[in-house]
Amino acid sequence: MQESKRWLKEFIAARLLPSFIKASAAWTKAFGQATWREMQRAWQNLKPLYLPEGWQSRLLLGLLFLAILIPGVYSYSMKVLPPPAAQPLPPGVHSDDTNLLARLVAAEAEDEPYVGKVAVVAVVLNRLKDPAFPKTIPDIIFEPWAFESVANGHYWEARVRPQDYAATQDALSDWDPSNGALYFFNPATSTSAWIWTRPQITRIGNHIFAR
Repeated sequence: MQESKRWLKEFIAARLLPSFIKASAAWTKAFGQATWREMQRAWQNLKPLYLPEGWQSRLLLGLLFLAILIPGVYSYSMKVLPPPAAQPLPPGVHSDDTNLLARLVAAEAEDEPYVGKVAVVAVVLNRLKDPAFPKTIPDIIFEPWAFESVANGHYWEARVRPQDYAATQDALSDWDPSNGALYFFNPATSTSAWIWTRPQITRIGNHIFAR
């Protein structure tokens, strides 16, 4: 048994390890050569631009920098952030409600201007103050057929972005671009005849806000 172990150690040290090191060195060399060829090809493609001496290398380094920077910036912009530090929440609003409101903004006002995003949250907060509506944020958002995105399931699929949280916070800080609206709808896609009977207050982006 001891002899077998000693033979195995000697075999690894004498055969496998040198072969592994040699293969790794060959792979590293091939990778370096391939990378260098790509750099040379890019360099040749830059020459027809007739840039001043020294600017080819600067441009090449700039492109390399952008290739590294842009994916990082995009990844950060897509990251879902927690709600920012805020002022004391209005009565009836709990800290967990900010996540629900931000998701509603993402689902209902994804392509709307920022002020339109704030107005969507303001509508929910206006309903919270109105005795005709439920008394909590979750009950308002998930009231049957209250919001199209909840009814069709898009509410749970929408990507929540930092600006959705920012718009939520601005509405919670008493900014109401809707001027007291209790409803909003897109006239281009709405199929409800009833919503057109509501007194209209203002239009922001693609949404009409009404009482």
